[in-house]
Amino acid sequence: MQSNVIKYIKKHCLLYLLLYLSIGLHPIASILNQYVMSSIKVTLRKTKVDKSGKAPLYLRVIKDRKTKFISLSLKLEPNEWDEDKQKVKKNHSNSTRLNKYISQKVADAQGQIADLETKNQSTSARKLKEAIKGKPLVNFFEYAYNRCEKQKDTLALSTYNNYKNYLKKFEKFIGHKELMFDDITVTTLKDYAGYCGTTLGNNNTTINFSLKILGLMFKEAQREDLVPLNHFPFSKYKVKKAKSTKRFLTAEQLDAFIKLEVSDKAKASIIRDMFLFSVFAGGLRFGDVIELKWNNYNTKDFKITKTIRKTSRQHSIRIGQVAIDILEKYKTSNSKQDDIIFPFANIDNDYFTDREQRAKVVRQAIALSNMYLTKMGKTLEFPFSLTFHISRHTFATRALNNGMRIEHVSKLMDHSDIGITQVYAKIISSELDNAVDKYIN
Repeated sequence: MQSNVIKYIKKHCLLYLLLYLSIGLHPIASILNQYVMSSIKVTLRKTKVDKSGKAPLYLRVIKDRKTKFISLSLKLEPNEWDEDKQKVKKNHSNSTRLNKYISQKVADAQGQIADLETKNQSTSARKLKEAIKGKPLVNFFEYAYNRCEKQKDTLALSTYNNYKNYLKKFEKFIGHKELMFDDITVTTLKDYAGYCGTTLGNNNTTINFSLKILGLMFKEAQREDLVPLNHFPFSKYKVKKAKSTKRFLTAEQLDAFIKLEVSDKAKASIIRDMFLFSVFAGGLRFGDVIELKWNNYNTKDFKITKTIRKTSRQHSIRIGQVAIDILEKYKTSNSKQDDIIFPFANIDNDYFTDREQRAKVVRQAIALSNMYLTKMGKTLEFPFSLTFHISRHTFATRALNNGMRIEHVSKLMDHSDIGITQVYAKIISSELDNAVDKYIN
């Protein structure tokens, strides 16, 4: 009887003590909770086995049910590691030395955790990892957004907005901003690519660009020595590029476009002239064409000279007779040097001083121009949707077809890399092959 009473008292006293501690009524409760809430373990990540059959060894830090992994810079075969005993097995030739090394790393990590947790009860798994590694981890979103702001004045406004929009897109996928650079792995990229394709319906080109923006931020951080060079998951994961199709007008299609009857008083007439001007003036981009002034045109040398908006490089090109005739059409006795040549867009003084205003004007104007061009293309029964950018492709293919050297085409189009221009050379080669198949075989 007495023994049963003693057992009852012991049992219930223990329960009350545990309850007393768990709700924080005792001074040592908080200390106990800290150590219960965090743990450290050595684990062999068998899912990361390399070609030699070895897997990396990591410290696994768990805090508040969140896990962080810290590399020990060791690799073992799965049969050389004892997960239960947390030791390298004796079948490894250097087991004694490695176990000593691992034990020291664990002891150092435990010491860092104990020291940090006694100072700060709100310590997270990320901060524990920082303490163990000895340097702070860099927040990806914090760095990337700050980088965008630093480059705002040097980037084209459209590029700046694209960077921010693609970062927001990635943030939405992640679901929060607490993402460190070392949290972004190959698996993260695969899952993100899947999300872009399946959930958002993005094509491969858009998915690749989405990943490219993230990769650019990685490289910038590495240049600043904030992220180790060996951590670059983008080199291990690529989305297959969709085959690029460059649309252009054939000689017959271009001739039909020139002969298309359009009211001289309509905006459609202006956009057709602008399109043809681009074809015969080195493939000038839409944004550069709409802001051309008479002071950009040298009537003596028949040259257009201006700073290209996209590249900020000074560009000078001798234009063809068709382009000259188009300019003469818009030249009047009242034309001033500072006047806009093509009266298509609402360009005022703010356009040249306010980047956001300019971006808005260009965006609205290109939408309107492509609406007119699409209608013209349908009238002419073109097998594709006609847009202004096709004028640029048409210039390149015509120039190469007529024997112009690819280096000269690249220079006229203001390409940063001749590799970009070589796409058009491939088109010409493909067209030639098709012609042979059609007329010779």
